Amino acid sequence: MNDLVVRNDLNVIGGTGRRDFVTIKLAEQTLGIPVLAVQDVLNPQKITRIPLSPEWVAGVLNLRGRIVTAIDLRRRLGLPPQDEAKRSMSVVVDFYGEPYSLQIDSVGEVLSLEDSLFERNPVTLDQRWRDVSRGIYRLEKELLVILDVEKLLGSAASTKAA
Repeated sequence: MNDLVVRNDLNVIGGTGRRDFVTIKLAEQTLGIPVLAVQDVLNPQKITRIPLSPEWVAGVLNLRGRIVTAIDLRRRLGLPPQDEAKRSMSVVVDFYGEPYSLQIDSVGEVLSLEDSLFERNPVTLDQRWRDVSRGIYRLEKELLVILDVEKLLGSAASTKAA
């Protein structure tokens, strides 16, 4: 019998009590995205701007013949822009059947963390992270903020362009 259960919230709960996350960096903060939410990790891509789109929409890119909306996470979260000399990487996630490319600073490793170490967002966590986070893990030298893709893209999609 398989003891792996896939839940609708894109988390994996196995018999081991562990969850797997792809780690990313954004403005020196380490973030985690559930592995099952990640479709692709891309090196810098050519992005075509979309006139009159919200400022946090970087544009669209072509991923194997499929048009993917690129979201500038720095702008989406009100962070300063990345140094122009550096090109952002992308993590492609699925949101209600549509692919979205999250523009990030860099991709780290895949971490498998025990459920017992998961904590709710502390009140001292910056509000911009709390608004798009499920909670945190305290790693040896830093906090791993777990992104909630639905909160991140759902609230962004409901925000109207100025």
